[in-house]
Amino acid sequence: MAAAGTGRTQPRQELMTQANNPGHGITLEAMLNALVAHYGWEELGRRIAIRCFLVDPNIKSSLTFLRRTPWAREKVETLYAKYARSQPKPTA
Repeated sequence: MAAAGTGRTQPRQELMTQANNPGHGITLEAMLNALVAHYGWEELGRRIAIRCFLVDPNIKSSLTFLRRTPWAREKVETLYAKYARSQPKPTA
């Protein structure tokens, strides 16, 4: 099957992979807010040593930096995936 964006459906394996991806459908802002709520800025800065987390941190400036810096965004997404997997699953 063709790649996404061509109007065709995604391959079954890709859909299954996304179902197991804790970051699928979550915005970068939501990820960052969850990490800050869980770890706080100081611990987040220790885990991912980037200036926007260490010096006068705030959501707006951090998002601006992360959206322009793929390696930093990848680190945030990786930490979020670890965090999300460690959270208890909601019961229905």
